Amino acid sequence: MNNVQYSQLIKDEAYRLGFQHIGIAKAERMDEEAKRLEQWLNQSMHGKMGYMENHFEKRIDPTKLVEGAKTVITLLYNYHSDQKQIDETAPKISQYAYGQDYHFVIKRKLKDLLQFIQTKIGEVSGRCFVDSAPVLERDWAKRSGSGWVGKNTLLINPKSGSYFFLAELIIDLELPTDHPIKDYCGTCTRCIDACPTEAISPEGYIVDGSKCISYFTIELKEALPESYKGKFENWMFGCDICQDVCPWNRFSKPHQEPAFEPHPDLLTMTKSDWEEITEEVFQTIFRKSAVKRTKFSGLKRNIEFLRNKEI
Repeated sequence: MNNVQYSQLIKDEAYRLGFQHIGIAKAERMDEEAKRLEQWLNQSMHGKMGYMENHFEKRIDPTKLVEGAKTVITLLYNYHSDQKQIDETAPKISQYAYGQDYHFVIKRKLKDLLQFIQTKIGEVSGRCFVDSAPVLERDWAKRSGSGWVGKNTLLINPKSGSYFFLAELIIDLELPTDHPIKDYCGTCTRCIDACPTEAISPEGYIVDGSKCISYFTIELKEALPESYKGKFENWMFGCDICQDVCPWNRFSKPHQEPAFEPHPDLLTMTKSDWEEITEEVFQTIFRKSAVKRTKFSGLKRNIEFLRNKEI
């Protein structure tokens, strides 16, 4: 078999494992992206996410993560759900956190794919990444033609929207590359107009992370700033606003992953249930969830912040 056939073999297996889109890019230093990242960091748009400043060279050069790296394979895994919280006044949770922690679910599939490559092709070295290492995921996805980076800075696929987890396999096998696609945001400004904290720049394509509701409710470990009271639109963990308003997400379809189904109690909890949540209930509902990242104390802080928005 030649490299073109290897590429198709890998994509076919990735689709079988449940990934919706697969793109291939050459593993090389990302000079243009490095300049943008450096500027973003210099403007302190990462807020208190100090880890964003670490391992700069590894972020922009995959050969620093995998010795002899030749190829970056980007894989998209759908998490879109058509299920909603029943109580419309209840604090809201981002769709991506409804089910089990995606890190573990997708990492297992990536390891299976890498093992498949090694079995079918031979001695191929590589590493799997699921939002767990210094990898510029959206930039690699863009380079591999898996979508374009929209004005909300999320990857948008023209056939499937943006409700996807991004994952990568960086390997030392050279494969033919896919080509980037054009930007189809056009003159649309819905995400910019809808963001209640004005985190997206007026022209789009830059998000001030230190103003993003997801940053406040997940990443920020200290007290939430009083100046943002009343601006969270009832989000207690994450935020889907800039995706919910995106016209391209009319093409989104519900995921087919059993592990991403919400805990039976999650969608039925009322506003008062959330405001009175105990640590025992938190541990039961979010035992395998990404919500555990914010801890019980963090979620309680967020709920209190929402409850006191008019005080």
